[in-house]
Amino acid sequence: MNTATSEGELPKLMRRLGEQAVAAQAILARSSTASRNEALREAARAVRGHGSEILAANAEDMADGERKGLSASMLDRLRLDAARLEAIARGLEQIAELPDPLGRVLAEWRRPNGLLIRRVAVPLGVIGIIYESRPNVTADAGALCLKSGNAVILRGGSESLRSSTAIHAALVQGLRAAHLPEGAIQLVPVADREAVGLMLAGMTDFIDVVVPRGGKGLVARVQQEARVPVIGHLDGNCHVYVDRAADLSMAIAIVLNSKLRRTGVCGAAETLLVDRQAPAGHLAALVQALLDAGCEVRGDAAVRAVDMRVRAAGEADWATEFLDAIIAVRVVDGLDEAIDHIARYGSGHTESIVTQDAATARAFLERVDSAIVLHNASTQFADGGEFGMGAEIGISTDRFHARGPVGVEQLTSYKYVLEGSGQIRP
Repeated sequence: MNTATSEGELPKLMRRLGEQAVAAQAILARSSTASRNEALREAARAVRGHGSEILAANAEDMADGERKGLSASMLDRLRLDAARLEAIARGLEQIAELPDPLGRVLAEWRRPNGLLIRRVAVPLGVIGIIYESRPNVTADAGALCLKSGNAVILRGGSESLRSSTAIHAALVQGLRAAHLPEGAIQLVPVADREAVGLMLAGMTDFIDVVVPRGGKGLVARVQQEARVPVIGHLDGNCHVYVDRAADLSMAIAIVLNSKLRRTGVCGAAETLLVDRQAPAGHLAALVQALLDAGCEVRGDAAVRAVDMRVRAAGEADWATEFLDAIIAVRVVDGLDEAIDHIARYGSGHTESIVTQDAATARAFLERVDSAIVLHNASTQFADGGEFGMGAEIGISTDRFHARGPVGVEQLTSYKYVLEGSGQIRP
C-alpha cells in the first residue's frame, strides 16, 4: 500500500485532484438527473459485482487494524460483511430514487415593478470530505455529492484505504457507464497525513466546503485549521430521559437500543436520565436491563443504591462520548432538571424523551436545543437513511446552513434568478 509520497509530489497530486474536481463539477452542474441516477445505479451494480474483491480488501484492512490495536468500536466501524455491502449497494439505489435537489424553486415572488424573483437550489461546488475508519462513507459521500451536482475529493483514514479504494473503483465504474467525468468522485490515493493539511488550508482555489466525519480529534483539527467553511460536529453525547409517565417496557426497549444497537455510532446514547418521581422499581429495572445486556453502568448515589454492580460516575462521565458499552445514569428532579443537564453536558446532537404525557413530551421537544429530538423512539434513528434521505454525510450540530443529517438537500446552496421585461432602476 502507498502510505506516503516523495517530497514535493503530494502538493502536485492534490492540485491535480483539485483541478479535475473543478472541471468535473462544471459538467455535473449542467448534467441531467437521469445521467446522475444512472451512474448511481451502475455503481450499485458494480458494488455487488465486485463484492468479493471489496471484502478481500476489507479483510486486509481488518487484519492490519487488529495488529495495530484499534479499539473494538473502530474495528466495528471498519468491518464490512455481505450484509453491510448489500446495504451500501441499496443506499446507492435509494439515493438515485430521491428527487433531484437541483433546480428546486425555494421561494418565488413578484415585485411591484413586475420583476419576478426566484430563489433556486444549486450545488455547493467542490466538497472535501475527511473521514476515519468507515469505508461505507466512501460510497455514501460520493453518491450524495454526485446526486446534488457536487464534485467531491474523499480522504479516508489510512486504516480503511484498501476498502475505500475498492469501493471507489465501483463508483468510478458507475460514472463511466453514465458518461460522466471520473473527476466527479476522487479518492486521495495515499495515506500521507499531509494531504489533510493541504485540503484544509492549501486548496482554497478548488475546495468550497469541508466535511469531517470521525473522532473528536479529527473534527477539532478540521474546525481549527480549515480555511474554507466546515460542516460537522465534534461529538455525539446523546441522552435518553425516562419521565415519570413512561411505559416501563417501552423505556427499557428504547434505552437498550439507544445504547447497545451499535455503540460506536454518534447517535448512541451515552447518558440516561431518570425522573425521581418515576414509579418504584422503574430505575432498578432499567439499570438491571443494561447490566444484564453487558453494559457498564456509571451512576450517581441514587443509581448505585439500586444495584451494587453500578460504578460511581465522575463529573467527566456526564460529558463523555464513550462509543462503547458504557453509559452514565443519573436521577433528576423532573423535566426541568433533565433539560438543564442536557444543556450543560450535551453536544447538541440527539436527545430522546420516553413518556406517555403529551404535554411533557411537547415541552421537551420545544425546549431542548439539539439537532435531533425524539419522543418515544431510539436515539439511533439519528441517521440520514432512517430519515428517508437514502444516506448522509454526517450529522451536523452547526446552527448555520445545515443541521442534523446532511443529505442531498443540505449539500445545495441557492442563487437568485430575476426575470424582467425591460425594467431599469430609477
